[in-house]
Amino acid sequence: MGDRAKELLLVAGTGAAVGALSTAAVMKFLSRSKRREGYVRSLLESNGVASGGAGSSISPRVVATSDLLDDEVVSEQLTRNIQFFGMESQKKVTESFVVVIGLGGVGSHAASMLLRSGVGRLLLVDFDQVSLSSLNRHAVATRDDVGTPKALCLKKHFLMIYPECQIEAKVQLYDPSCEEEILSGQPDFVLDCIDNIDTKVALLAACARRGLRVLSAMGAGARADPTRIRVADLRESSNDPLSRAVRYRLKKDHGMEGGIPVVFSLEKPKAKLLPFQASKEEETPSDYQIVPGFRVRIIPVLGTIPAIFGQVMASYVVTQLAKLDFQTEPVVNLDLDHYRILHHRLLEHEELIYGSAEQVLVDAEEVMYIVKELWRGRSARDQNLKDTGRKMWRSVNELMLVRWDKSKPAGVDNLILLKFNEADTHESTTLDRIKEEEPEFYTMVSRVLKRAEAEFAL
Repeated sequence: MGDRAKELLLVAGTGAAVGALSTAAVMKFLSRSKRREGYVRSLLESNGVASGGAGSSISPRVVATSDLLDDEVVSEQLTRNIQFFGMESQKKVTESFVVVIGLGGVGSHAASMLLRSGVGRLLLVDFDQVSLSSLNRHAVATRDDVGTPKALCLKKHFLMIYPECQIEAKVQLYDPSCEEEILSGQPDFVLDCIDNIDTKVALLAACARRGLRVLSAMGAGARADPTRIRVADLRESSNDPLSRAVRYRLKKDHGMEGGIPVVFSLEKPKAKLLPFQASKEEETPSDYQIVPGFRVRIIPVLGTIPAIFGQVMASYVVTQLAKLDFQTEPVVNLDLDHYRILHHRLLEHEELIYGSAEQVLVDAEEVMYIVKELWRGRSARDQNLKDTGRKMWRSVNELMLVRWDKSKPAGVDNLILLKFNEADTHESTTLDRIKEEEPEFYTMVSRVLKRAEAEFAL
């Protein structure tokens, strides 16, 4: 037998052996999966949890313990969340109370994922009914649900997913007259998924007045680009007619200038409201309003975008409840050329102050991280939320990077963004003096630079 033939036989034999091992591994995995499935089924049956199909009638399940996570079924269902957050953080989620107002394309998906994430108590509020045309974006509704109130529809389906959750469904429109009824009980979070301006403004003002944490959804209709969805302060939302109207009304009617986190899209709407079409010549749009003041004309909606809005809202709220800290991506409208200018300006400043730029340890891409992620596109002395929106520094014309600690190199963990006059003042003072005269500012900058140090493993 030739050498080539021996090589082929050897390869074939090795392949067969590997194949046999792979098959054995797959069979072992399947066997383990079947045993796991059997365990879960017996666990459900022994705890009196029905396992019927979608048509089954399921009532709320009362657990014997005050801590839901002590229940075998619940802890098994939330295993992945517990592994992600840790038991204590997940317990904060299961002990929380969240109100979701508006249960359409955005609200239904937000509520659904809050439920699946283990939120222990939900209040679901909407006056409207499931329509056939809303099935392109609703989280759980089926054709059998058409014509039923959205709140009751969600409750029915949710009890089949997580019957231990305390779910209250209210078929009503939120307005100032029912503020106490809906917002009492100290909810841990309120989700505003309303698309009517009057109602939305009233709800946001009430939450602010009561000191309740609220997350608001802006316009999701007529958009198509999922990469442009952001979470930011209301002042920073742009290209969104709903945001613009809400900002104006909150300031005019309630003296509020932001301070509310919102989910919005940077994308300009791809379509406009469809023209009103009456069935009779003498009819007007008001003849078709379910509730006075609500929009009658229809905005085209790609169902995936409101669904993503809802998922973003749920993720934001659950991580807040679990106290998982993360930094939302700032809305900074600078391109790479702007960051190159700031980098060049840093090099020139180093040569002027220190005689050379040898201790500059950053390039243009790292300048982008410092400016965008650490200082959110504005001066380190301009970091308050009240200085967002149009007051943010969107131009590099008056900004520059300087060392925080003059004794250390100009690295990612030692550069702050300042206006020119602020940079001059900073160069003429010392850290000890800043620490003594401005302790809050000193602590804030130290905290931000520590974040850079951790993220770059310095």
